[in-house]
Amino acid sequence: MAPVPLTIVTDNYDRVQGVKSGRVPVEGCDVTYFHLPPSSSFPRLMRNREFQVCEMSLSTYMLARSRYDLPYRAIPMIVSRVFAHCSIWVRSDGSVENPEDLKGKTLGLPNYHFTRGLCVKGTLADEFGVSHTDMKYCFGGVDTAFDHAYMKEFELPDGVEGSAAPPGKTLSQMLLDGEIDAITAARDPQTFLEGHPGVKRLFPDFRNVEREYWERTHVWPIMHVLGIREDVLEKYEWLPINLLDAFELSKQTAIERLHELDALTVTLPWLVAEVEETKALMGEDYWPFGIEPNRPTLDAMTRWSFDQGISAFKWMPEDLFVETTHAWRPVDAGRR
Repeated sequence: MAPVPLTIVTDNYDRVQGVKSGRVPVEGCDVTYFHLPPSSSFPRLMRNREFQVCEMSLSTYMLARSRYDLPYRAIPMIVSRVFAHCSIWVRSDGSVENPEDLKGKTLGLPNYHFTRGLCVKGTLADEFGVSHTDMKYCFGGVDTAFDHAYMKEFELPDGVEGSAAPPGKTLSQMLLDGEIDAITAARDPQTFLEGHPGVKRLFPDFRNVEREYWERTHVWPIMHVLGIREDVLEKYEWLPINLLDAFELSKQTAIERLHELDALTVTLPWLVAEVEETKALMGEDYWPFGIEPNRPTLDAMTRWSFDQGISAFKWMPEDLFVETTHAWRPVDAGRR
């Protein structure tokens, strides 16, 4: 049987390079791989449904599958993940010194339902008693003034107060000007990167805070998963497992390369020490695919989504993913 032509779209992560380059084949497929940043691929996926296999925001997926007609199904290939604590910036004037100080304050973010915001709001509620309804929201671009809301049909839940940033204003500037009190975003605000004295992280020692959080909860928030368009899935029921197997091997290869001392694969001087420390804390497979090793995270995120009025109902983790992937385990990938 001739290989099935398949287009895959993700950002350019190390863990996908094996599949992207063709060194790790997806069995039964002739893959064409494109890398696009989520800021480009997500709106195109939601509006045009143009990709066969694509990186997807987990929060938007839970929202769209529960409330709208989204013709994609996810598989538990964890494309991207990051802890929440590192992603909150505040002014340095002392108005917000502790997480609890955010009660009654205004948080700036691209939109209410994006995954980083979901996890920040959820972590603040679980860890510090700051409910999503305790804050107000301002939606806009962090460093560039633009309308980031690509799901305009989603209305803010009851009890949530939010509005768009004024035309031409960035969230970074509004924070410095005292018009909002905090920002959460997918990357460091430019003002922070440039060392502006007026902005700081809410958790300066976020690494140790996040380590303690993970040791206690085993929650490491998942930002993005891999989605398959339903018409493709209906034709090729074997595809989810073959994709998981291929990306698992691609990920394993990427992690092994992090140990290369003769030519560091990432521009960090103590990269190998970081990898060894991470494995000592989180285990050899510290970036696991599949449902079971990610259950504490999925339980938390599905709860957060419903509690915050994003999902129309409380998802069970298994219901998020294609049924044939429920029993998948990393050992199934083997070595090719």
